[in-house]
Amino acid sequence: MKITNARVIVCSPGRNFVTLKIETDEGLTGIGDATLNGRELSVASYLTDHVIPCLIGRDAHQIEDIWQFLYKGAYWRRGPVTMSAIAAVDIALWDIKAKAAGLPLYQLLGGASRTGVMVYGHANGRDIAETTDEVLRYAELGYKAIRAQSGVPGLDKVYGVGRGRLFYEPADADLPSEHDWSTEKYLDHTPKLFDAVRSAIGWDHHLLHDVHHRLTPIEAARLGKSLEPYRLFWMEDATPAENQEAFRLIRQHTVTPLAVGEIFNTIWDCKDLISQQLIDYIRATVVHAGGITHLRRIADFAAMYQVRTGCHGATDLSPVCMGAALHFDLWVPNFGVQEYMRHTDETDAVFPHAYSFDRGFMHPGEAPGHGVDIDEAMAARYPYQRAYLPVNRQQHDGTLWSW
Repeated sequence: MKITNARVIVCSPGRNFVTLKIETDEGLTGIGDATLNGRELSVASYLTDHVIPCLIGRDAHQIEDIWQFLYKGAYWRRGPVTMSAIAAVDIALWDIKAKAAGLPLYQLLGGASRTGVMVYGHANGRDIAETTDEVLRYAELGYKAIRAQSGVPGLDKVYGVGRGRLFYEPADADLPSEHDWSTEKYLDHTPKLFDAVRSAIGWDHHLLHDVHHRLTPIEAARLGKSLEPYRLFWMEDATPAENQEAFRLIRQHTVTPLAVGEIFNTIWDCKDLISQQLIDYIRATVVHAGGITHLRRIADFAAMYQVRTGCHGATDLSPVCMGAALHFDLWVPNFGVQEYMRHTDETDAVFPHAYSFDRGFMHPGEAPGHGVDIDEAMAARYPYQRAYLPVNRQQHDGTLWSW
């Protein structure tokens, strides 16, 4: 089955998405997600100018060979732009292969390892009381796992606290907005948040929290230790992970489970974290870690060390990525949890999909392929709109900080 054409579709039904569509001489098509939040057009250009010309005429069934060609053949390896582009091709080719077999994608991966995929939702609030109410609302919706984020007294804006309910989109400005930050205020406030939330919801639900790379290792260790009484499912992105050794210091001081990896691009980004058992969950995702082909390698490697998956699933990943992720989740033996942020009605209309949510669990559906399509006519009604992620500055002196 030969690849006859491929093209990039950029649209913005509530936020920007980059989608690759591959066509074949047998009439089968597949789509892949190539969205890189705040840097979308860089991947669109990489695909259009450098990848698509190399795809025409190739056998669509040779997924592994094409993956290696795009990774090793570029010479300049890794990085979010390259790996997101490779992922788009990989997802689309798996979509085609599963359609050719007449099977849902998870069957080609090895079949289902579970009846459904446990997902966690985002309960956000301007203060502790509002966050607690949102946690209880998510529990009423059936969620078994809930991430809690709260505004911090004395800080104007805090990551994770959106303008509405259920939906949260941080890339909301034509140029980067600037937020203020105080580690001291955050470290003092967060244990109070979880004391209130755990008191309200009890012990039958999993609670999660995202630090979003904002602490030094010793500060993260302090937070992890202070949160131990509230039995978190995980503490996410406690410190920037460029220095994988930093997690050793955190591990020495707390038994709060650690999760990291949503900005990882390859297995090399998490090699030491996994092999030295410095984390409990790896959060690499399909679109930014080279597609299903490479994410399977990461997961198999993690399984050797009893590290489980917890794939990123925010709204900066299109329904195409969510569909592919759910097929991966249903199969992968060492599954932990899947992040699930609901898309807007506009996004869901542009990307009709077979996956579904029911009482805290999701299922990718039984449609051949990954079960997600794109309505190109509708997508054309939502042109690209430049949108940047915010930046953070220390409140006391304006030093640029991790957002």
